[in-house]
Amino acid sequence: MKEYDVTIKETLEKTVSMKADSKEEAEEKVRQGYYNSEYVLDADNFSDVDFKSDEGREITREGSKLDVLLVKPGKVPIPYQVGSELEDLQAAVGGDIEEVYLDDEDVGIICNEQGKNIGLSLNRALRDADGQMYDILTGDFLVVGLGEEDYCSLTPEQMEKYEKRFHYPETFVKMGRSIMALPIRDEPKEGAAKEKSTDMKRAQPSPVSL
Repeated sequence: MKEYDVTIKETLEKTVSMKADSKEEAEEKVRQGYYNSEYVLDADNFSDVDFKSDEGREITREGSKLDVLLVKPGKVPIPYQVGSELEDLQAAVGGDIEEVYLDDEDVGIICNEQGKNIGLSLNRALRDADGQMYDILTGDFLVVGLGEEDYCSLTPEQMEKYEKRFHYPETFVKMGRSIMALPIRDEPKEGAAKEKSTDMKRAQPSPVSL
């Protein structure tokens, strides 16, 4: 949601008959009479109205809460409310924040900028459109909405999409100079065989070089 400034411009119009030797002299006499309050325009002189809005801005209020997903190592994602201030986001991921962009331009990830350097637990793999792993997120991270100028809440549809995407915790196995990500499956629900098959195809283990 944005906030817009809308300007209302009313036009009042009144015709004054003025005797003079020229057009310029008539206009000057009426101008002076107007500024001397000899001619006052009111509601009876209404002529037109116009409304004009600016481009709008994202609404950000101190202390406001964002509805996001919190993803912890070894856990399924959970809906989470976090403050919109920088300090709130830093507290949620345990340090300075880094923004990671996804294929969805309206959604991003906030994680700990120094997570790999300080040895935070490996959390989830990031995969490209072909399902190939290209990076690994460490420590707790947030999946957030991206507004034009600031972070915003996820929509219910985005919540559902990224809960499914990061639903399964992953374990990571070192193989030579590469690491493989293996999903930790929970028990499938009755009648969910088709969904399980699709997930298995999407989350096939793939190595990433160290």
